[in-house]
Amino acid sequence: MKIPIAALFAVSLSAHAADLNDPQIATVALTAHQIDIDRGNLALKKTKNAEVKQFAEQMVKDHGDGKTEVLALAKKLNVTPQESDVTKSLKDQARQSMKKLKGEQGAAFDKDYIDTEVAYHQAVIDAVGKVLIPGSKNAELKSALTNAVPTFEGHLAHAKNVQAQVSK
Repeated sequence: MKIPIAALFAVSLSAHAADLNDPQIATVALTAHQIDIDRGNLALKKTKNAEVKQFAEQMVKDHGDGKTEVLALAKKLNVTPQESDVTKSLKDQARQSMKKLKGEQGAAFDKDYIDTEVAYHQAVIDAVGKVLIPGSKNAELKSALTNAVPTFEGHLAHAKNVQAQVSK
């Protein structure tokens, strides 16, 4: 049985959460943003569905903005992003997901992309709320993560709306 990437994200995050320091938490955020930027760019190349395209455009823009914010905060705090087992696991899982998506076309691609995005955003919301925010020591990092949650919740709602349309 194949385990969805979102479930793997949640498992890898919770398995190593206690060991994460603030630079590693910031790098988890950067990695999560980059994963969605990359998947959004792939969707923009592959989809012919207007709703999927609009969603993918939003992912590229919003997660690009989020990545820029995390990098600016890291620079302000004089923190160098730091890899961890969590980010390595996230990147491995993202490579697997992208490989599968690259092999799909048409409605199958649209459905798998949106299903992946729904699961991924739910996992990210859960991880940010239950692991990253509580694990952050720096108040500004904690605040940035807290402020990102409504955007992720908006993405989840948007993805679910598109999911309902492509599943018809």
